[in-house]
Amino acid sequence: MAYRIHFTAQDLARTRVAGTPLPLAELGTAARTLRDRSRPLLFDAWRGRVAGGLSGPARMALSLIPPVGFSPTFLNLPRTGEPRALLEEVRRTPRRVVAAELATIAERQPLPRWAHRLPGDPVLLGQLCDGLEELFDRLLGPYWERLAGSFAADRSLRTRQLLGGGVEALLMQANPQWITWRAPVLEVRMANDADGDLYLEGQGLLLVPSLFGSRSLVDADALPRPVVTYPAGPDRTLHRLALLAPPRGPARPGSALVALVGQTRAHVLGAVADHPGCTTKELAALVGVAQASASEHATVLRRAGLIRTLRHRNNALHSITRLGAELLDGAGVDVQV
Repeated sequence: MAYRIHFTAQDLARTRVAGTPLPLAELGTAARTLRDRSRPLLFDAWRGRVAGGLSGPARMALSLIPPVGFSPTFLNLPRTGEPRALLEEVRRTPRRVVAAELATIAERQPLPRWAHRLPGDPVLLGQLCDGLEELFDRLLGPYWERLAGSFAADRSLRTRQLLGGGVEALLMQANPQWITWRAPVLEVRMANDADGDLYLEGQGLLLVPSLFGSRSLVDADALPRPVVTYPAGPDRTLHRLALLAPPRGPARPGSALVALVGQTRAHVLGAVADHPGCTTKELAALVGVAQASASEHATVLRRAGLIRTLRHRNNALHSITRLGAELLDGAGVDVQV
């Protein structure tokens, strides 16, 4: 059984990879990961840090995001933006929208008893929104800058796939274990064994990377186009563990950072910032050094946390990190991450 998404030529032309994270959509996936207890090596240390001492409102919000099943779209808005602004948008959700979404879910699965009072009880809805904000602060807040940087690097990888094989190559490689492309239909194996058909009818599709999701989720009601999630970057356990490591205090200059005080390495960092997703060969050409030398400089920069590297086939793709951008910004170089 699979969820089938039907494409036209216009849909293929309008399919995109999200340029920035979808904070509340990722929060929904993180909440499911917190509750389902799967992949202990990857997530148990994180679960241990974030699960203890959740307030009543936070547990309320968590209860509306089951490990398997449906959750209200108004809680997991599939849109880009600053997390705080999106959380405020949730607070302003019209009561009719809350009532309609809860009624749809109630036809498919049981709801907590208190949830039926939400549309007519603004105080209860406010408590739910307080809980959702607490969940973001606990589950994602301390790691958000790292996650945003990882998603930016993933987008560079997907851009390479798009340039090399078009949208169909992008669809085939997004999540091969759970997504199958049989033109003109994308089949998604859902965690809840949902079986159905979605006709895009010219809307196109938005592909959204997720750190927490190994399987793909479909949000057919997202605007301006439906959303399908996929795991961000290659499935490298150490990379994901590093992203979810406890936040560190202010960094002190170490040997790797001190090694950056050199003209060539500064040029390498600037070239990566100006050409995100560049290969080592391209980096060498941009800076005017041998490929082996470019690789060595990139290694030092990566160890210092100033760039990140993803592998695509036989290529290493380099992108700037927020720390690297801040270093360049301090030197008077304007960089967007």
